[in-house]
Amino acid sequence: MNQIIATYNLSKRYGDTYGVKDVNLSVSEGDIYGFLGPNGAGKSTTLKMILGLSRPTSGMVTVFDKEFESNRNFILSQTGSLIESPSYYGHLTGLENMRVVQRLREVPDKNVLEALKIVRLEKHKDKKVSKYSLGMKQRLGIAMALISFPKLLILDEPTNGLDPAGIEEIRELIKSLPERYGMTVLISSHLLSEIEQIATTVGIINNGVMIFQGSIEKLKSKSSPSIMIKTGDNILAHRVLRAKGFSLVRNDDFLVFEGLTDENIAQVNRTLVESNIDVLRILEHKKNLERIFLDITGKESSL
Repeated sequence: MNQIIATYNLSKRYGDTYGVKDVNLSVSEGDIYGFLGPNGAGKSTTLKMILGLSRPTSGMVTVFDKEFESNRNFILSQTGSLIESPSYYGHLTGLENMRVVQRLREVPDKNVLEALKIVRLEKHKDKKVSKYSLGMKQRLGIAMALISFPKLLILDEPTNGLDPAGIEEIRELIKSLPERYGMTVLISSHLLSEIEQIATTVGIINNGVMIFQGSIEKLKSKSSPSIMIKTGDNILAHRVLRAKGFSLVRNDDFLVFEGLTDENIAQVNRTLVESNIDVLRILEHKKNLERIFLDITGKESSL
């Protein structure tokens, strides 16, 4: 599969401090690449360097297999982006703002109307943007990024300011882009639950350093599921199982085990039955992306 974006030891230093350090990011054609990290981790800085909005201290960026600096015009003509927050003229209508971008990007009228329709702003196109809600402004920014129907779409926190229904709309839109328009999407977010639902590949950055890159499945495999067992007498069951050498904790109404194989689970169940302790329920509890993120970054702080 063709590589659409690649960075090689990409770094950005501010004085003695690195905002981004030796990041090797790889986005393949047709990917929805989720770029994750806490606020201030280096996501926006990395995206700005990919788009030529910020010059790297060291390292290199290639887009469409071409070195960025010497192919800037070609790369940007094939790329749409929304970084940090949308830019717009508040005294103009949504349609007039789109016309400005249309002239800059030299695209036909049908692109303008199609992009507005995709983000569901066609009914509000004649309204001044100063009267738009925060969510509508965000959707207008996405429409501007989509106007040329680019091969590569880069979105920095695109669901900022959206209510749950708006987030759902944007999520479904992003999921449809690779198949519907042949786009490759790079999307940054600190909303891990959102990325989990749309991304095919994930990169996690923390303190400017890439600490994971791979498929959602590969990320989830970094953490084995917990096994939770509810019995008729959890106190007695806990004592019996500890005596048999099993490692477990009591948590609310359940006994919780980590790293059990199917054979181990069968042994636990057999031990409980032989001890005349009723087994009421056996559950597998898989950690969500957020819990895995906190585990691998060692952070308990809120994202």
